Amino acid sequence: MSGTFWAFLPAIVAIALALLTKKVYPSLFLGIFVGALLYTEGNLMNAFSYLIMLMGGKLGENGGILIFLVVLGIFAVILAQTGATRAYGEWASRKLKSQKGSLLSTIALGCLIFVDDYFNCLTVGSVMRPVTDKFRVSRSKLAYIIDSTAAPVCIIAPISSWAAAVSGFLDSDNAILTFIMTIPFNLYAILTLLMMLSLVILKIDFGKMGKNQKIADETGDLLAGETELPSEDLEIDKSVKGKVWHLIVPIVLLIVCCVGSMIYNGFFYDWNGNMVAEPQVGNVIEAFSNCDAGISLGVGSVIALILTFVIYIATGALSFGKCMDSLTKGFKSMVPAILILVFAWTLSGIMGAKGGYLDARLFVETNMGELASSGLANALIPAIFFLIACGISFATGTSWGTFGILIPVATSILGTGLQPNVILAISAILAGSVYGDHVSPISDTTIMASSGAQCNHIDHVKTQLPYASLCAGISFVAYLIAGFVVGTGLSYAPAAILTLATGIVLLALSILLIFLFGKKKKAA
Repeated sequence: MSGTFWAFLPAIVAIALALLTKKVYPSLFLGIFVGALLYTEGNLMNAFSYLIMLMGGKLGENGGILIFLVVLGIFAVILAQTGATRAYGEWASRKLKSQKGSLLSTIALGCLIFVDDYFNCLTVGSVMRPVTDKFRVSRSKLAYIIDSTAAPVCIIAPISSWAAAVSGFLDSDNAILTFIMTIPFNLYAILTLLMMLSLVILKIDFGKMGKNQKIADETGDLLAGETELPSEDLEIDKSVKGKVWHLIVPIVLLIVCCVGSMIYNGFFYDWNGNMVAEPQVGNVIEAFSNCDAGISLGVGSVIALILTFVIYIATGALSFGKCMDSLTKGFKSMVPAILILVFAWTLSGIMGAKGGYLDARLFVETNMGELASSGLANALIPAIFFLIACGISFATGTSWGTFGILIPVATSILGTGLQPNVILAISAILAGSVYGDHVSPISDTTIMASSGAQCNHIDHVKTQLPYASLCAGISFVAYLIAGFVVGTGLSYAPAAILTLATGIVLLALSILLIFLFGKKKKAA
């Protein structure tokens, strides 16, 4: 079966089951198992053996990323235990004077906590809810802000669990550089942030979100109905008097340590699994390109965590016992993310990513060359991948599972180089995956955002959908245009500028129309 069309069957099975059942874990597992059966020609015991071997290999190969995820969970726990999140909220309440100020502060905090979407959702809601409540911000609007500064921020942050995950799916020695190059093309994430800022600054609300905010402004009813979900905030001992620096210092340490670790790793890592004495590259930019992102983030995050523990214990912010308790609590909070990643990595491996058993790439290279060389088909590929990613991510409620399914397919068709068409296709997959995850009612981050805001979950989904879909529609049009432009041979920088400018202009026109329609409706 290796090198034939059957190599794509695991992905087809995983996608079909995910769409039918809306259960990502069994869908990914069955896709993996089908691939193992194909490779072993139906030998059940051998299939299980290869499946476990591959899964174990992926665990070892990506151990650094898994450690990074666990450390992020631990950080979320200790920030709550020190009272740092509550201290920031109280400080913000004293400094802010208006509804707009409270929303902009929420956006700023969400952008600051860019290392992980779980970390973001678990922190921003509990920190800012008392502040936004004071200024009568509807809970559905707060949930929208939380959700829009979670995945859309993480997917354009080079130092994040998402960057590490995407790098793990890329069959390239320049994985981290490839991710960085996708940032200007990641239209959905960028447009979501720009639209959110524009609507807050211009005080524009529309659809059900506008109705909810009007009720909140006039009556003080922030929920516009009963909340269906209990709060999932991290428990905060109200007797603990935290300080703002308890929040800022760990985040700064995490960023500095991770960046420093990536630079060091890039200089002294030889990609044979060894750290060497002689520098492997000549400058910092090359070091970022050469580094193993998973190992670097794992090392940097552990160092940051140890330093944070030392600072907290030395200053009396947290006892040694509570620091140790946070280890297991943080690990538990990240189990769902780890499970999705391991399954997705294994599916990518069984199909052909990074030398997988079925070698899907061989089939593409020998039988699908016409698709990659056809000007029209090549031009439509980014927009098509965007739509497919939107659908899969929405149906399954996971971005990472979608990355694992589609990125190997895209790189099989287009290659793994740094050419603009490859970068554009990968960017479209990332953007579509984030949109689907953003609006899916079964997405973990969507659920956590509504819980963090203590908002009716279905209300959050309904109010957010028009906002997110507007950005997705604009992104689709821009990807259509970009596909044809890149097909003319335009180099990376002009293509990125043109694609981003197209999206921003279309967004500005859309906001202008919404603003003018709103004024006309009020006048009537």
